[in-house]
Amino acid sequence: MTAAPIEAAGTPPVLQGLPALASPGARLLVLGSFPSVASLTAQQYYGHPRNQFWPLLSALWGQDLRALPYEARCAYACSRGLAVWDVYASCQREGSLDADIRAAAPNDLQALVNTLPQLRAIAHNGGESARSLRVTQALGLPVFRLPSSSPANASWSFERKLAAWREAFAFAGLLDEHEEEVGGPLRQP
Repeated sequence: MTAAPIEAAGTPPVLQGLPALASPGARLLVLGSFPSVASLTAQQYYGHPRNQFWPLLSALWGQDLRALPYEARCAYACSRGLAVWDVYASCQREGSLDADIRAAAPNDLQALVNTLPQLRAIAHNGGESARSLRVTQALGLPVFRLPSSSPANASWSFERKLAAWREAFAFAGLLDEHEEEVGGPLRQP
C-alpha cells in the first residue's frame, strides 16, 4: 500500500492506511485512528518521531525498541502478543490531525479478530479511535480507551499515559510480573 493520494478536483486526497501488524498469538489489539503523514510516508506505524507509542512500549517492556530497526520493533511487539491496526482503512485528510479526517472507510475489525484466537482485549489509542467503541464492544472482548500517544495529546504526561497503557497491557497478559509492578529499566533486546 502506498501513501500516494488519489485526488479529485477540490477535495482532499484519499489516503490508504497500513496493513494490520498482527500474528495469531496476539492477546491485545491496539487500534489507532489513521496513520499520520509521517507514518504513511515511512510506511511505519507511529512513524512521527514525537509520537509516544514506541517509547510507551519501551517503558512497559523495559526494552529500548526505538533503537531497533522498524521491522525488529514490529517483530518484538508481535512476539510479546501485541497487534496494531487502525479503525479506518482509508480517508480524506489534509495533514495529520484526526479532526481533519473526512469520508473515512472502516477497516474490517471482525475479520482481523477472527484470525486472532488468543485475543483477550482491544484498546483504542485516543479519542478518534474510540469513536468506534460501539463496533469494538460488539466483538465480545473487553475494550480499553487509552490516552492518545500522539504528540498532539500534550494534556497527559508521559507517566500518566504509561499508567493507563500498563493497565491494558497487564489485563491482556502482555507484561511479566516485574513489568506489571514497576516497568523496569530500559535494556537492549
